[in-house]
Amino acid sequence: MKEGKKKKPETSIGESISALGAFFVYLITGLFLAVGFWVVRDKYSVDLISDPSLTLRLLWMIEFPIVVIIFSLFRSNPKKCSYFRAVGRSIVGLISGAIINALGAVSLGAPVGMQSLPKTVHWSFLMSVFTVVPATAVFGASWTNWHRVFASLKPTGNIEYMILIPAYGAIIGGWFGAWPMPLDWERPWQEWPICVCYGAIGGYIVGQLVSLSLMIFLRKHKNLKLA
Repeated sequence: MKEGKKKKPETSIGESISALGAFFVYLITGLFLAVGFWVVRDKYSVDLISDPSLTLRLLWMIEFPIVVIIFSLFRSNPKKCSYFRAVGRSIVGLISGAIINALGAVSLGAPVGMQSLPKTVHWSFLMSVFTVVPATAVFGASWTNWHRVFASLKPTGNIEYMILIPAYGAIIGGWFGAWPMPLDWERPWQEWPICVCYGAIGGYIVGQLVSLSLMIFLRKHKNLKLA
């Protein structure tokens, strides 16, 4: 009597990417962030301190399309999931991730009120672009892959390193960015969510650099094993 074989969870990615390709992805997403800051300063003459709501809104609206366009190319099961479906589920991921980030921020002490609401909403959308949207574009609603990558910390391949490490970098950076907020320095940048946003962006960039370094290291390690 033959024993039934358990079906392995789907973890394969439609397209792979080299460390050099990842570098160009990070370069493009970084340039779009820079463009967002330039538009805010040059066209509207504001910044995160003078008008955080407008700045955050323009940042996530400029960054979101390029993140979706790129990461949807690397969707799992491309034969079953079309490119446009991956884009569609990224939009759902953007909204879902923003709700989760907003609830998390409020539970950790973010101010609640009509004056703070637009800041919290647009900060949450930007955090969703950093943390949830890439994974949604690639994995969709595959709980197995989400758990394996984010909870078990077992990424396989460069795409999953590109999803995992910058996302955690943004979260950790935002956490450390919040530390100066309660201090009695009376600086304008201590208000919610200015320093948290700077910390998240800094952590996101550091996460990209760390993931790129890991890709290069793992490739060299693999080559040494094959030699």
